[in-house]
Amino acid sequence: MTAVASPFSPTEDDIAEFRRLHRRLGDAVETAVHGKRGAIDLVLVATFAGGHVLLEDVPGTGKTTLARAVARALGGQVRRVQFTPDLLPSDVTGTTVFDPRDGQVRFRPGPVFANVVLADEINRASAKTQSALLEVMEERTVTVDGAAHPVPDPFVVIATQNPVDLDGTYRLPEAQLDRFLVRTSLGYPDAEHEIEVLRPGSTAGRVADVPVVASTDEAAALAERLSGLHVADLLLRYVRDLGVAVRTDPRVRLGASTRGLRALVRCTQVYAAAQGRNYVVPSDVQRLAEAVLAHRTLLTRDAVLAGHTSTAVVHEALETVPPPQPDHD
Repeated sequence: MTAVASPFSPTEDDIAEFRRLHRRLGDAVETAVHGKRGAIDLVLVATFAGGHVLLEDVPGTGKTTLARAVARALGGQVRRVQFTPDLLPSDVTGTTVFDPRDGQVRFRPGPVFANVVLADEINRASAKTQSALLEVMEERTVTVDGAAHPVPDPFVVIATQNPVDLDGTYRLPEAQLDRFLVRTSLGYPDAEHEIEVLRPGSTAGRVADVPVVASTDEAAALAERLSGLHVADLLLRYVRDLGVAVRTDPRVRLGASTRGLRALVRCTQVYAAAQGRNYVVPSDVQRLAEAVLAHRTLLTRDAVLAGHTSTAVVHEALETVPPPQPDHD
């Protein structure tokens, strides 16, 4: 594959600057979240790709800590919403209120008006309240009483979710799952890092000690420049072929849409820059395909009952679809 830079491609200095920033952000977050650098890097990739993140795991594995630490390291405004069964949509987006002092009706912003919104245990709220996030996650605006109110830029929703078989949880609707750029989980730490977390005086979980290593303006500017990073046509065809392989799998009733495949391409651009490259290679696609495509892949009832998973379907597609080979000209 021959990488031909477009006139809007990021410069070598841009790539070097982003690689340094990405490393600093990862190091900062890791002071509070030990032994999970892979998940940290994935959250940062999604953040700079302009998307939202779904962290799915059992309680107590550090999902909330990771979200808060990323927000602090980025230096942005942070708001947290604890989702509960009685939470109303207006508690998330905001509402209009009557001011008796001057007789005016004014909009009172909800917690989504922040750079980083932590939606904690999102699947403990009803479907109606979950859907209140749909417009703001996609359109970056909140519409109340016919008036549109834009949220700050940059804007990232980092949602945590407990497994759906736990008591008091609701399954996220497919439309909302598709709004999340990536889904990942933390899992329990390995023995070495869990002992470090248990040791008295450990910095694990101490979000207040996470250093601020960037500004929202800096992050937004770099993210904009990375959107022009080169992706060869062969790589685009590879992404499309993976998508087709997943969609046509007999176990799948709904595969990733074109929007999902575009999300994968956008993530590979950021990931490549984080590795110090101004072009995407097949291993970038392979590294990110599960996190971007699996939660957008819905299986048939029979496949679910047989024990198949969307993650396994994506893995099999990666094994069967041959990646493009480098040019030898």
